[in-house]
Order: sequence, then structure tokens, then C-alpha cells
Amino acid sequence: MSSQPILSAEQLRQKIRRIAFQIYENNFDEQAVVLAGIAGEGYVFAKRLHDELRQIAPFTITLLKISLDKSKTIQSPIQLDMSATELTDKVVVVLDDVLYTGRTLAFCLQPFLNVLVRKLQVAVLVDRNHPRYPVAADYKGYELSTTLTEHVEVVLSDPEREGIYLR
Repeated sequence: MSSQPILSAEQLRQKIRRIAFQIYENNFDEQAVVLAGIAGEGYVFAKRLHDELRQIAPFTITLLKISLDKSKTIQSPIQLDMSATELTDKVVVVLDDVLYTGRTLAFCLQPFLNVLVRKLQVAVLVDRNHPRYPVAADYKGYELSTTLTEHVEVVLSDPEREGIYLR
């Protein structure tokens, strides 16, 4: 199946930079922001966003990786690479590459509900507009209405193919 490019590498970088400015604008008075990227392209997105935010924001920015098995229908406990107590009274932004049904993000929000975080926000590079779970993104790089048979692929970890593709 052939892939149709939706956004080039340069356009993708612009979207990430714009999301960084939006996060800064909505949290300018905060002391610390935690970028919690879902393992895979979501975590690569978090690292890129971290680099952009460091250039513009005075607050402390911490990276956190969320690990889970997206293929399981019943999710085992979500793994964070930092203690939940370190998140108390901090702004947490959960990041993923694509928001499709909201299932993955719904599972990933669970560990943060057991901690008194200051704010819990969601950022995605692509919102496909097929919600099945009550999860919405606060920050979106690109909104795209797709059919259920189409697949959106975000490539951040391969410099040769970097971009967003529709298959």
C-alpha cells in the first residue's frame, strides 16, 4: 500500500514549534512542566517538544516516558519512568503522535489521576476525529478527518522519512 505525504519534515517541525508556544502561553506562570511521551513516536515527539520549549520557556521541563502495550485489549498497569510523587503539583502534558479513538490516551491518563497534579493536558501531532473514549487533545498539530480503513503514520525517528503519511 502506498503512502501519501500529509506533512513534510519541515511542516512537522513547524507544528511542534507551534505546540511549544501554545504550551508556554497556557502555562507561563508555572514553575515546572512534565512532558509525558507515550513510548514510540509519542516519546520522540516529547523529546522534540522539550528541545523547543527549552528555547522559549523559563520553567523547568522534565521528560517522562509512558510504557504500555498498545496491542493488548485489556491493559496491564502503565509504567512511568519516574515516581508518581515527583508529579505532585506539576503540570503534566501527555503526548502521543496520533489521536484516533482515544483508547491509548485514556489508559495513559490513569496513573496521573492518582496524583494531585496541577494540570493534566494532552498534546497530539494528528487528531483523526474518531472519538470512542472521552479524551480530547488540548494541543493539536493537525486535524484530519479520515475513514476507518485509512492509517496515519507519524515518522519522527527516521530522518530519511520524517513526516506524516496517510495510507
